[in-house]
Amino acid sequence: MTEPMRRRVYGADHDDPRRYEQPGCDYVELVGGPLDGLLLDVTGWPPASLAAGAALTTEIGRHGPGGRAEYEPRPGSAGRWDWAGDIP
Repeated sequence: MTEPMRRRVYGADHDDPRRYEQPGCDYVELVGGPLDGLLLDVTGWPPASLAAGAALTTEIGRHGPGGRAEYEPRPGSAGRWDWAGDIP
């Protein structure tokens, strides 16, 4: 019997016990760009924030340490956010 695939959560360190999705939390999947495949915990985010997307800090984007990757909600697919580009 194989173990179900666990998906990593953005912002969690490799030794964080909550580095994988947790029951009772709400997530969106990040699609494309430097954070492709990670989940973003949006538990408790107000609707306006969910509609706006997010600029997420990452060291592996175009601008290196301190840069951010912008993700926007995918129209018609509330659980997926698409990469919109990197910003300093």
